[in-house]
Amino acid sequence: MKENKYRTHNCGELRIQDVGKNVRLSGWVNSIRKLGGITFLTLRDNFGVTQILFRDEKFIDGIVKESVVKVEGKVVERESKNPKMATGDIEIEAKKLEVLGKCLNVLPFEINEAPQTKEELRLKYRFLDLRQTDLHERILKRAQILQFVRNRLTELGFVEFQTPILANTSPEGARDFIVPTVYAPGEFYALPQSPQQFKQLLMVSGFDKYFQIAPCFRNEAARADRTPGEFYQIDMEMSFATQDDVFEVCEILATEIFKKFSDYKVCEKPFKRIKWVDAMRDYCSDKPDLRNPLKVVDASAFFAKTEVGFLKNKTAKMIKAKAGDKSRKFFDEMSTFIVSLEGKGLAWAKLLNNELSGSFVKAMTEEEKSNFIKTFDIKEGDAVFIVADEKDKAIKLIGALRNELGERLDLIDKTKIEMCWIVDFPFYEKNEETGKPDFAHNPFSMPQGELKALQEKDPFEIVAYQYDLVCNGYEMLSGAIRNHDPEIMVKAFEIAGYPKDVVENKFPALYNAFHYGAPPHAGCAFGFDRMLMPIMKQDSIREVIAFPLNKNGRDLLMGSPSIPTEEQLKSCGIKIAKQDK
Repeated sequence: MKENKYRTHNCGELRIQDVGKNVRLSGWVNSIRKLGGITFLTLRDNFGVTQILFRDEKFIDGIVKESVVKVEGKVVERESKNPKMATGDIEIEAKKLEVLGKCLNVLPFEINEAPQTKEELRLKYRFLDLRQTDLHERILKRAQILQFVRNRLTELGFVEFQTPILANTSPEGARDFIVPTVYAPGEFYALPQSPQQFKQLLMVSGFDKYFQIAPCFRNEAARADRTPGEFYQIDMEMSFATQDDVFEVCEILATEIFKKFSDYKVCEKPFKRIKWVDAMRDYCSDKPDLRNPLKVVDASAFFAKTEVGFLKNKTAKMIKAKAGDKSRKFFDEMSTFIVSLEGKGLAWAKLLNNELSGSFVKAMTEEEKSNFIKTFDIKEGDAVFIVADEKDKAIKLIGALRNELGERLDLIDKTKIEMCWIVDFPFYEKNEETGKPDFAHNPFSMPQGELKALQEKDPFEIVAYQYDLVCNGYEMLSGAIRNHDPEIMVKAFEIAGYPKDVVENKFPALYNAFHYGAPPHAGCAFGFDRMLMPIMKQDSIREVIAFPLNKNGRDLLMGSPSIPTEEQLKSCGIKIAKQDK
């Protein structure tokens, strides 16, 4: 560290070999402890904590915790060493103290108790919250990972770009944030939901490999793993690239990040690849947590042949698990869980001491019981959990139940990172109201079979070169082989009910560019904030972001969003209509 008038060293670097040196430290007062006629103060900065010894109490008259001070003194060996502190072998015998920044006597909350404080108060005083050691370290670690990503992608031949923040509306599907301008009253920019079109245009411009740590903006509700408003992506695009090329780069990056910055046992590459249709069949989720060994089977056909009324003629999804020794209370709790998700309840059975019992067994004949055990290979000690409902609802409920059973039965190894690719997503899905095709995912993905598939296949049988990377049950990345052919683009949108002029008017830049020699290209984007959650062992995405919005999309620290002045509105040609309360 370069010496200046504030410090010769930081608060984390002095060691036993520095005993005898005259030093100068600056930082925040972390704690004050009086012992007889001696006062001990710990001083904290970005780098660590050092204990300061005062033999004269007058030095610290009026000093309170979180004041910023400069201390000058001599490094001495501590009589009572603290092995839990990096600087625990020494302390500074203070000769001089100067207050650099005063602090109010009463804090909104104690810094070391911040994790137990209401989140709204923490966010309002985020500058204090960020002083707590664990959160402070997470934000520093975030910066280290960002630097690693930049360096590693550069080594892999990628070039970092910046794309516009003031852009046009985009087709990602979420609501846009729109931005007025005094230069064109009544017209609006949109903040980009992603740099999707810009990065494809860079490929058309002749650049080979693009990346960007890209801020993205979506006007949507918060979840534990999704912050409202702004989030960051590790955004990538490659010219003349296949799906395998993209997977290779992503697997290198993901495994190296987790191995370098976490203590997890990380799955080895190449990652397992699961077709979307198989993921929905076996896990009833396109984000399966592969640490959980439980799989789903479809029991609809079996119960269609029985007289078990509440399971008959419904989509019946079933999970088998070693839970035959569980009490009735356990099965009731699982049923309550399903009801909490607006399900109708849970059917269950278990085989214990060669006897099948459960919520629906009395409605079965002895032959049906025997066939049930044989059909689903139910062994001694097994239990089965069945959800029967409309198809989409049954799939959603059993997928949630699989996750819950994995936790309740302690089947998930929390020391592991398991990643897999979900591939071959459907290109179209059926509109619930009209029955006609809608785009299932990114409309700019290349359909497998290209133009011929669009011309000849049932739209609901077409699959896309679309892929997700799933990590421990979270979608960590999404990407696709891009459609770079304007004829295919027009046909794809036509099937979804959009005429050619909609494509030309809604996506003029891409549509126009594709007529001037567009290379085959592919790409993806890691959700950077979401990737940090398992690395930092955090369940809330707000714990890995320096200045997050709260659950309602409000910045409690800065007081936004806020009401603009009439002058601001008038200059942009905006008038706000009063809404009925």
